[in-house]
Amino acid sequence: MSIYLDNAATSYPKPEPVYQAVMHAMREIGASPGRGGHRRSLEAGRIMFQAREAAAALFSVPDSSRIIFTHSATEALNMALRGTLAPGDHVVTSSMEHNSLARPLHQLEKQGVALTIVQAGPDGVIDPVDVQRALTPRTRMIAIGHVSNVSGTIQPIEQFSAIAHAAGALFLLDAAQSAGSLPINVVSAGIDLLAVPGHKGLYGPQGTGLLYAASHIPLRPLLAGGTGTNSTSEDQPEGFPEGFEVGTHNLPGIAGLKAGMEFVMQQGVAVIGEHERGLVSYAIEKLQLLKQVTLHTPLETALRAAVLSFTVAGKDSSAVAFELDRRFDIAVRAGLHCAPRAHRTLGTFPGGTVRMSPGWFTTREDIAMFADAVVQCL
Repeated sequence: MSIYLDNAATSYPKPEPVYQAVMHAMREIGASPGRGGHRRSLEAGRIMFQAREAAAALFSVPDSSRIIFTHSATEALNMALRGTLAPGDHVVTSSMEHNSLARPLHQLEKQGVALTIVQAGPDGVIDPVDVQRALTPRTRMIAIGHVSNVSGTIQPIEQFSAIAHAAGALFLLDAAQSAGSLPINVVSAGIDLLAVPGHKGLYGPQGTGLLYAASHIPLRPLLAGGTGTNSTSEDQPEGFPEGFEVGTHNLPGIAGLKAGMEFVMQQGVAVIGEHERGLVSYAIEKLQLLKQVTLHTPLETALRAAVLSFTVAGKDSSAVAFELDRRFDIAVRAGLHCAPRAHRTLGTFPGGTVRMSPGWFTTREDIAMFADAVVQCL
C-alpha cells in the first residue's frame, strides 16, 4: 500500500473535480481567455473570472481584480518584491525562510536593497520584539513565511503586520505552507502582499499560483508582453490583473486550481487544518517513543502546522527517506528542503531532516504504518 506524506512539497492525490476541471478545459474549451471574441475564448475567460472570485472568497479579498495568477508562489514572491522595492529600501525577513523568498531578497541586496535577517529561536519562532528592533527609517517591507516548511512553526503574522504598518512599511506574507489549512483574511490580518502556490494546500495542479496585492500598492509589472488588451500601445498595461498576467494563461491549471479552491472551501479551511495537524500530533506521539529519533518542531501544539521534521541518530536523513520509499512505498522528503538557513537555526545543518507532511486524504492508519516503518529503519 502506497502512502504519500510529502504534501508540503505538492499535495497528492487531488480531489476528483480537479482532474475533471483540467480535462474539461483541455478537451471541451481549448481556447485561451482574452485571445478572441468567439464562444470558446469567452468561456475560458469566464473560468478565469470564476477562479479569481474563488481566490478572493478564500482569502477575503474585497476586489478579485487584485488577484494575479502566476505559475508558482516563487513567481508571486518575485513579483511582489521586484514590483515594490528599489535601491535604498530596507527589508526585514527571518532565518526561517524558504529559498523562494530568501534568494530574490539576496539578489535585491546585491542591487542596493538593504536586508536584515532576524534570527528565529531554536523552535523556529520569530520574536516580534526582534522584528521591531530590526526596523530602520528606510524599512519598506517586512517579508515573512506564515509556516516554516521545515519545522512547521506557525508565525504570529498579525503582530508582524501591525509592526510593519506602524512603521509605514508593507507586509508580505509567504503562504506556501498555510494556504488551505490555516484561515487567512488579508484585511483583518493586515496583509499587503500575499503569495500562494496552487499545487499544495489548494489542491490545484503544478504550475499554478497567485499573488494578491492590496489596492494601495503601486505594483510594477515583472514582465512585459501580450495581455490581450491595449494592443495598440507599446507600453505594458498597468491595470489589474491584465497588466501582470503576460502571455497565454495556463487555463487547464487555473481551471483545476478553481476546482481545488472550491473543494477547500466546501470542506472548510479550519476543518482541513485540524485534520492535518491532528495527524502530525499522532505521528509525534508515535515517534516520541523512539529514543533514536529527535523531533524538530515546536512542542506547543498551537505553534505547529502540518509539517514535521525529524532526524535519526547515526543515520543519514536521505538514507532513511530512501529506505521508507524503497522498502515500504512511503513518500517523505529528506535534506534541506530549500531552506538552509532554517536548518542552521534548528541545528540540523548540513545533514537536514526527514520531513513528513500529511494532507486531507491521509488517514490515521497511514500514520501508524509510517511510524512502524520508521521503527524498522532504525
